[in-house]
Amino acid sequence: MTQKFLTITALLITSLLFTQCSKSNDETLAPVPVVPKIVYTAGVQYIGRDVATVWKDSVPTALTDGTFNASANSVFVSGTDVYVAGQEQNSSNEVAKIWKNGVATSLTDGTNPAYLYSVYVAGGDVYATGFEGNSSGMYVAKVWKNGIATSISDGTINNTGRSLFVSGTDVYVAGTQFNASGMWSAKLWKNGIATALTDGSRNAEALSVFVLGTDVYVAGYEAHPVTGRSVAKLWKNGVASVLTDGSNYAEANSVFASGTDVYVAGSEVNAGGNRQANLWKNGTATVLPGSTYLSSASSVFVSGTDVFVTGSDRIIGSDSKIKVWKNGSTSNLSGIATSSHGNSIYVK
Repeated sequence: MTQKFLTITALLITSLLFTQCSKSNDETLAPVPVVPKIVYTAGVQYIGRDVATVWKDSVPTALTDGTFNASANSVFVSGTDVYVAGQEQNSSNEVAKIWKNGVATSLTDGTNPAYLYSVYVAGGDVYATGFEGNSSGMYVAKVWKNGIATSISDGTINNTGRSLFVSGTDVYVAGTQFNASGMWSAKLWKNGIATALTDGSRNAEALSVFVLGTDVYVAGYEAHPVTGRSVAKLWKNGVASVLTDGSNYAEANSVFASGTDVYVAGSEVNAGGNRQANLWKNGTATVLPGSTYLSSASSVFVSGTDVFVTGSDRIIGSDSKIKVWKNGSTSNLSGIATSSHGNSIYVK
């Protein structure tokens, strides 16, 4: 009786283990659901006036009604919320604005001109950078956190904030400063403390900042000491590397680091005198497909193995059109009235 009971028990246990293993194998072999990537692009389209616009995939949403000129310069997605930074004119000046899910909040009162170039959301806080004129007619570089402004320059000389990145508790801003010699110099602010990336002897701008681990990347340009033409540059932890040789005008507008790869989007004038959109990966340039007349790349975003770039393209005798490149393949976005341009891209 005992032996029979043990045999039945063993069979039951074996059957249960087989069932569990089968379920485990089924779960392992079950196809992983593919979550589609949503591409958000911020920019401008001309409909009588410049209209700030954000595209979700290829579908546009106008953020302004065209009464005054406006521009959408930066887009950031956090959860289900879409934030866009830019500016819209009033009857006399530009007003810095953030649109959250299409609803505008003014960060300045319009007394002085103000421009907002970058928005970033971290830990539930909304950061933005740009610049605002003061009573002396100088532009003051600023960081807004949840709508509250902090000046990162003293207002005695022109400064601009062009790009912002939050890493942990540190807030980085890339921008420019106008010096006493009448030159623009590239600057990087960390928590409001400025570091010069160039010596101010030649015009330069820092246009984009990205932080990965302990490495801080900045993209921009500096005039060549001999030709005077702008040279596309990438700074890593303050050390510059050149992406172009100065024989033609070029600029680096956006940087994104992923793993061991660093991507830079920008443009360069070719031998024929036409501007082409470029994407540099680890310093090696690829010309993005488009017209041979006038193209530019404004922003790059890497999602997994996919590389997205936005900018614009123009053929002779036509208006510029917003472009999105994915892994080098190009597409037009819909809802374009006449001319348009992409300033920022974010992939969720």
